[in-house]
Amino acid sequence: MIGIDPHKGSHTAVAIDRDEQVLDEYRIRSCANQADRLCEWAVRFEDRTWAIESAQGLGYLLAQQLVAAGEVVFDVPPMRAARVRLLGSGRSQKNDPNDARSIAIAALRADELARVGADDHGRVLRLLVKRHRDLGRLKNTTCCRLHSLLLEMIPGGAGFRMHTTNLVKPLLNEFTPTDAMARQRLEIATELVADIDRYDQLLKASRARIRTAVSASGTTLTDIIGLGPITAAMIIGHTGNIDRFPTRDRFASYNATAPIEASSGNRVRHRLNPRGNRQLNWAIHVVAISQLRYDTPGRVYYDRKIAEGKTTKEAIRALKRRLSDVIYRHLAADARRLQRP
Repeated sequence: MIGIDPHKGSHTAVAIDRDEQVLDEYRIRSCANQADRLCEWAVRFEDRTWAIESAQGLGYLLAQQLVAAGEVVFDVPPMRAARVRLLGSGRSQKNDPNDARSIAIAALRADELARVGADDHGRVLRLLVKRHRDLGRLKNTTCCRLHSLLLEMIPGGAGFRMHTTNLVKPLLNEFTPTDAMARQRLEIATELVADIDRYDQLLKASRARIRTAVSASGTTLTDIIGLGPITAAMIIGHTGNIDRFPTRDRFASYNATAPIEASSGNRVRHRLNPRGNRQLNWAIHVVAISQLRYDTPGRVYYDRKIAEGKTTKEAIRALKRRLSDVIYRHLAADARRLQRP
């Protein structure tokens, strides 16, 4: 097992045997042929497996390069490697070789780790959704700055939500600057309005791009009431290969819609799960809230839970758990259909 501690400028690899004994260490600077050099160093280990910490984050490029070279690569969560290092004897100091060794041990002893595969359509959807989310945040930040500036120009500022700039432009046209400060505020406000218009155009193009990509995936997620293309892209992108979840309960645990047990003694209780993939959890929450707005099966289920004495939050959590099962069935059915010859 070869553990790799990836960094921006360098990568440290440590090879261990089945007894967790270090066989060799290798440090390499980040370069165009980094994967080839690692494979040349590891050629002596015929039956080898690579374990990279955060293979979907800082170690993404190296992991993809090794996969392209035909290597078997697993993604090790940073928390697992950190626990191995802290609980280990003699090598608990924080340095790159110890981190790489801990990553290798965590992969060697782990029951289940995600195997890194080549980029597929799901990764494309995840990238597109991230870009769409970033654009939305940039627009929101710009709107907040414009609101703040308008408070310095107009008594009470803008008394409306800034979905578009149609209402802002008349305010700026009517504003008459009386000094140099007012002229600069007007000029900056005009620039912010132009920025918001530009973000609107980028978001419009982003939505069209995501809609096309989701349609090309052949998913049936959009058949679920309240689940649009952007939410579907987020679910597909963050779920990855649905086959890594053998049951719907495992999928619910991953997306944090399944409550976790917090029992003590004879008292058995469950509480909200703060862990799991928060992006998936947020996407399922959006679907749940959307279904509550209309006469849907989700609304019927929610009302039944309220009638049983559940609180509003408890009923929404129960609905999210039910929606997780529905989404799992659609993803599993889509995967089976695409695997048919």
